[in-house]
Amino acid sequence: MTPQTITLIGAPMDSGKESRGCLMGPDALRTAGLETALSDLGHHVADKGNVRPAPFAETACGHLHAPQETIAWTQALSDVAEGTEAGMVPIFMGGDHALALGTVRGMANAAARADRPLFVLWLDAHTDYHTPATTTSGNLHGTPLGYVTGRNGFDGFPAITNPVPHDQIAMLGLRSVDAEERAAIELTDITCVDMRHIDEHGIAKPLAAFLDRVAAANGLLHVSLDVDFLDPSAAPAVGTTVPGGATIREGHLVMEMICDSRLMTSLDIVELNPFLDERGRTAQLMVDLVASAFGRRVFDRPTRAY
Repeated sequence: MTPQTITLIGAPMDSGKESRGCLMGPDALRTAGLETALSDLGHHVADKGNVRPAPFAETACGHLHAPQETIAWTQALSDVAEGTEAGMVPIFMGGDHALALGTVRGMANAAARADRPLFVLWLDAHTDYHTPATTTSGNLHGTPLGYVTGRNGFDGFPAITNPVPHDQIAMLGLRSVDAEERAAIELTDITCVDMRHIDEHGIAKPLAAFLDRVAAANGLLHVSLDVDFLDPSAAPAVGTTVPGGATIREGHLVMEMICDSRLMTSLDIVELNPFLDERGRTAQLMVDLVASAFGRRVFDRPTRAY
C-alpha cells in the first residue's frame, strides 16, 4: 500500500454528555500504540498533540449540558480540520462524539474549498441527529449529524455554510434510535443500516454500495467511528453501551473495505472512556481497527493477551 501522511490530533473533549472520562481517550490511544501501529505499516505519522478550546464562560442554558464549552470545542476543532493540508489524513482522537460537530464541519468546508463533495460514514449505535431543541437528555453528543446537515436550533454555534447533503451520509450499526430522530430521518435520504439488516444481509453489501457512490462522485470520505458501534462484550470502555453491536470481525471487515477503497480522507475515534475499560482492551481494539483501515491484514495482527 502506498504510504500516507497521517496526523494524530487529540481532542480530549468531555462536554457533550454528563458522564466523565472521554477526556482520557487520546492518551489511552497513544498508550495503546496508535502511532507505532501506523508507522510500522510504512506510513508517515506525526502526533500534533491536543487541541484546546478557546476560552469560554459557561452559563445556564436550560436542559443543555455545557453548551458554551461545546461551542468552543466546535470552533477549535473545525478550524483545525479545515486547515488540514491537502493529501494529509487527520485522525481525531476523542473525546466524546460531540467533537464531530467541529471535525465534520471543518472537513465539509475543506471539501467545498477543494470543489469536491464530502461523504460521511457514521459507525455508531445511535443516529446523533438531534438538535438542541429535540434532545431530551441535553447531551450534545447526540446532535452532530443534525448540526452538520443544517438543521435549525443551533443558536450560538458556528454557522453551517457547507451543509452535508443527507444522501451523502451512511449510518451503519444502528440499534438505539429515539422516536423523534427516527421520524426526522425518515424524511431524508440518509442511508440507515441497522443491526437487523446486518444480521440478515451482512455488513459488506451496504458498505460497498456507499463506497461506490463516494468513488463515483470523486468524493472525500470522513469516517466517524464510535466505540459503541461494537458490541460492549468486545468494547466495554464506553458510557453508552447498547447490546447487540458489531462483532470484532465485522469491525475489521469494515475497516479493511475502507482501506481497499482508498477513499478515507479523515477519521474520528470517539467515545473511548478508559475509566470503563478492562486492562486497556478497548483502546487496543480501536488501535487494531484503525490499523486495519490503513493496511494491516489478518496475517499481520499480533496476538493479544488482555
